[in-house]
Amino acid sequence: MATTHAPSPKINITATERVARVVVGVAGIVGGGLLLAGANSTLAVVLEVLLVLAGLDLLVTGARGHCPLYAKLGYVPASLTHRTQGRSS
Repeated sequence: MATTHAPSPKINITATERVARVVVGVAGIVGGGLLLAGANSTLAVVLEVLLVLAGLDLLVTGARGHCPLYAKLGYVPASLTHRTQGRSS
């Protein structure tokens, strides 16, 4: 029995932004993790968990090259519009 896979989402993030998202995402994950180790209040823990989650979001969207928010807003960077205009989907 063959399995069907969902089509991969369209890339809507430039290469430069992808690299920046991955770098900042990893920094957020590592920084949040290090800060969590020394957290001494509930507010600090909540804020540091949010930092880790934001880092994870940046890491995943940068690695996949697709930002669901950009797609929802209909935003396509100018450098990617010329690539998609010639293609018929």
